[in-house]
Amino acid sequence: MNPSEHRQTTLHPNETTAPVDELISSLCATIPDYPRPGIVFKDLTPVFADGAALKAVVNALVGPFKGQFDAVAGVEARGFLLAAAAAYATGTGVITVRKAGKLPREVVSEDYALEYGNATLELHTTDLAPGSRVLILDDVLATGGTLGAAVRLFERCGVEVAGVGVVLELDELGGRAALGGHRVSSLLRL
Repeated sequence: MNPSEHRQTTLHPNETTAPVDELISSLCATIPDYPRPGIVFKDLTPVFADGAALKAVVNALVGPFKGQFDAVAGVEARGFLLAAAAAYATGTGVITVRKAGKLPREVVSEDYALEYGNATLELHTTDLAPGSRVLILDDVLATGGTLGAAVRLFERCGVEVAGVGVVLELDELGGRAALGGHRVSSLLRL
């Protein structure tokens, strides 16, 4: 979608009449062979850079879970953008799930496999009280390794995972299977 087409669907700078999946499809950039040959990377940063699209995405991510969470968690790094916006929009706190070695207090760690490697995520053990409910957000659900690790971290801390919300789900990679039956809401499935 070119900028003039986008302006035609905009009510004012922070609202749009276009369906959220169409906004995502029109603004998402596809990068072949990134970060390595054979991987087709879906870059959602143009979606986040568009104010109306970001607002629509955040509202669509939290809508199915309204009233069911006490905090929103974002998975490093693009998940931070979504979680911060969602926490602000819902008046809840925001929690960061970080790569290993980035958090200064006591953490729990979880190793996981990526579509193109291995990594470790960490979570502060005391950011949420046991029994709290968290909505986990990220940009893409691919193989489920990253989000599965995030789910396990919260569960190990006694936090209830209210659900997982993603902007884009790559169905062919079967990532839902790695999320232990948790409720998943995807705004666009490819």
